[in-house]
Amino acid sequence: MLQRTLKQTISATGVGLHSGERVKLTLHPAAPDTGIVFRRTDLPEPVEVAVQPSLVNDTRLSSTLVTTTGVRVGTIEHLMSAFAGLGIDNVVVDVTAAEIPIMDGSAAPFIFLLQTAGIEEQARPKKFIRVKKPVEVVEGDKWVKLLPHEGFSVELSIEFNHPAFNRAPQKVHIDFASRSYIDEISRARTFGFMHEVEYMRQHGLGRGGNLNNAIVIDDEYVLNPEGLRFPDEFVRHKILDAIGDLYIVGHPLIAAFSGHKSGHALNNKLLRVLLDTPDAWEFVSFSQPDEVPSSFHRLPEVL
Repeated sequence: MLQRTLKQTISATGVGLHSGERVKLTLHPAAPDTGIVFRRTDLPEPVEVAVQPSLVNDTRLSSTLVTTTGVRVGTIEHLMSAFAGLGIDNVVVDVTAAEIPIMDGSAAPFIFLLQTAGIEEQARPKKFIRVKKPVEVVEGDKWVKLLPHEGFSVELSIEFNHPAFNRAPQKVHIDFASRSYIDEISRARTFGFMHEVEYMRQHGLGRGGNLNNAIVIDDEYVLNPEGLRFPDEFVRHKILDAIGDLYIVGHPLIAAFSGHKSGHALNNKLLRVLLDTPDAWEFVSFSQPDEVPSSFHRLPEVL
């Protein structure tokens, strides 16, 4: 299990979901142990922002990195989820605005971008975080937790008293030892309600949202002509978000993650509690494939 980066640089353009700005995204290969680094190239002097949980200082409808000097990189969770799904450890992400482009509202376009660039293994062991003791965050009726588990699994439930949600399962459990992130999670899109649009725009959010990059729901139905990609696409997207939020810790987890009504803020608090509990986790690496926990998330082969 070696670290991974890209074989070549690749770019894409899109719009920011919340800003509505046109954004160019460029992904560069990076040296071992670089981690995920965002670089704002639109500023007078480019600023690098290394991904870490302590920099997630804005979680209004997305995960946004904010440095002490006020440099922002927003809506990173879908791209981070794609990095996690393909096991990408090291990459430098140039972005020409304060937000990652939303693309189609899922991680699938980023998966395509990464696969097109190609994935390269590096001569350095991948570093995992193994959870040794349960860690939990509870806020009212919302909660998230990490438990020891020889692999990586996610179980999430959502709760919306709304006809569109009542017609679909609101709980999903996936053990990635036998299930595919690309097939079952990466295509699930973000979603929102029509009645929230005006509120979001009053607060400078959601300006780039439309039926091409989000599932939009009125008082009763999904408005997208093509409907849902999965019957339970809503909760699958919450899993996509959670995987991206958790990967902000900088390393793949060997753990079972579960939650109810979780969101970006709660996911980030869980990471901070984990890191602040030294006896609850440890770094591990493996020199031979058969040493990796037998149920660990099967990463796609190097392309």
